[in-house]
Amino acid sequence: MSTWANLGLQDSASPLMEQLIFFHDHALLILVMITVLVGYLMFMLFFNNYVNRFLLHGQMIEMIWTILPAIILLFIAFPSLRLLYLLDEINEPSITLKSIGHQWYWSYEYSDFNDIEFDSYMIPTNELSTDGFRLLDVDNRIVLPMNSQIRILVTAADVIHSWTIPALGVKVDGTPGRLNQTNFFINRPGLFYGQCSEICGANHSFMPIVIESVPINYFIKWITNN
Repeated sequence: MSTWANLGLQDSASPLMEQLIFFHDHALLILVMITVLVGYLMFMLFFNNYVNRFLLHGQMIEMIWTILPAIILLFIAFPSLRLLYLLDEINEPSITLKSIGHQWYWSYEYSDFNDIEFDSYMIPTNELSTDGFRLLDVDNRIVLPMNSQIRILVTAADVIHSWTIPALGVKVDGTPGRLNQTNFFINRPGLFYGQCSEICGANHSFMPIVIESVPINYFIKWITNN
């Protein structure tokens, strides 16, 4: 999860988020190079005494500053399209989780395992334990196995919600009457926090999501006990 004075992205917990971070750094490097080049050119234009009295037009320089930005955009577009297709690719899932957005809580269904269902509410501040996170902890966490391909189906019962976990690079809109799906792969154990990132009402930011990633044998025990 994000912490105070954290100006960068969260540490990735899935291969998709790693690719998103790589693309972010790639695009940022190109932007820095463009900013430095344009800043240098503007500085040199302001502080030099060169004058060309016979300059009427410059077809060569116009060709350069038309073609060069197009080439630079291609260096951004091709990795972006590759990442877009990677995010939409659905692999063979090991587990399917269904998430239903309500005002102001989430409902979850493990339809692969005897129809395990539960609601996940935010823990109020006056009931929060000393080691809990205000506005982020829930009473029922999602328990999922690490190193497994997981498919999530997202919908909503009232208004548009958005199921978002930044550390996993997952953001899926839950729309009433529509079933959206995506997949993710958690490559390390831990707790991963998220929130509804859609403007779905006055209390839209108070719909936290908590995923508890555990080894597969712990997940089997949890399924057995439920």
